[in-house]
Amino acid sequence: MRHSKGLKKLNRTSSHRKSLLRNLSVSLIKYEQIRTTLPKAKTLRPFIEKIITLAKNNDLHTIRKLNSMLLDQEIVRKLVNEIGPRVLKRAGGYTRIYKFGFRYGDSAPMGIIELVDKESTKNSSSEKIKKTSVYAESKDTSSKKESVSKKKSTSSSEKKAVASK
Repeated sequence: MRHSKGLKKLNRTSSHRKSLLRNLSVSLIKYEQIRTTLPKAKTLRPFIEKIITLAKNNDLHTIRKLNSMLLDQEIVRKLVNEIGPRVLKRAGGYTRIYKFGFRYGDSAPMGIIELVDKESTKNSSSEKIKKTSVYAESKDTSSKKESVSKKKSTSSSEKKAVASK
């Protein structure tokens, strides 16, 4: 019996739905986290999980199959070389969905779908470096401003001394 075997149609034709899922998959693989409506995220989950399961095998047949599904060679390369080996020991459950409130215009429920093993360590460390460098620059500029104001005050006192002579 085929109980609950279909997916949500999302009020679209089959070709539109196919391209929508393909585009959402490419965006999710590229950015490793995307914000979309909750029904789209829930429909995307089984589609992307099958793709990631395929990417665990790094052979020619898999690469050609993924190219036919996603139509983007750069994304397939990232999927096979980075994401596949990262989730090699995980037996499914590669994505996570968060509820994200409601969209302003039409009150559609929004959600965030992300890869469970996304590379957040590189991003957070680079952000910390940027924050510290900006902080260091602001200290440098404030010390430069203070030194400039001291020079101005000394030059004005020198002018007064010259004028009094």
